[in-house]
Amino acid sequence: MVDRLNEEIKRRTLVVRTFPNTESCLRLIRALCMENHAAWLEDNRHQNQAIT
Repeated sequence: MVDRLNEEIKRRTLVVRTFPNTESCLRLIRALCMENHAAWLEDNRHQNQAIT
């Protein structure tokens, strides 16, 4: 899971190429982490519903 997140961060940062400052790079990484976390919560919720 962490490897997939790292690959996605690498892919997205290569698209941007140059960040104007450190904060903009961190903003992108945080957004990707939040997106990944939300997807994990949604998948986990569906799995829990299927078990019960």
